[in-house]
Amino acid sequence: MLSEEEIREIEAELPNYEFRQAACLDALMIVQKHRGWVNDDALQDVAGYLGMATHELESVASFYNRIFRKPVGRHVIYLCEGITCWALARDRLRRHIQARFGIDPDETTPDGRFTLQSATCLGACDHAPAMMVDEDTHLDLDEARLDQILEKYR
Repeated sequence: MLSEEEIREIEAELPNYEFRQAACLDALMIVQKHRGWVNDDALQDVAGYLGMATHELESVASFYNRIFRKPVGRHVIYLCEGITCWALARDRLRRHIQARFGIDPDETTPDGRFTLQSATCLGACDHAPAMMVDEDTHLDLDEARLDQILEKYR
């Protein structure tokens, strides 16, 4: 069941769209903001509220890698997988993160603090390699800079 606050925030987005269903991504992000992820019950509730079939909304949720369909850590690390980041040490940085936290991509640290995700491209090729942590983009990375940044999220 959607909370009153979730409904209020979804309703605030509806005037931005011609059809209720067009607000589906915003609605999913709102639910995720409140709950940390979008489980099957929440997906069904949002679909019903917007007048959509559940499978239609599942198609949207599964397309966007920033909609979490399973629990994630308090901080999500998105490591850019673009060609420029790949050429400029992305694999080395991924191995560094894996060694530091003992997790592989799509896994969460045992303490629930970090989840490592891949991002197809962060659009920062001129400052590669790049990553995002939550909503913050970090550029021109090497292992030392990466460690310094991640310490801020501990």
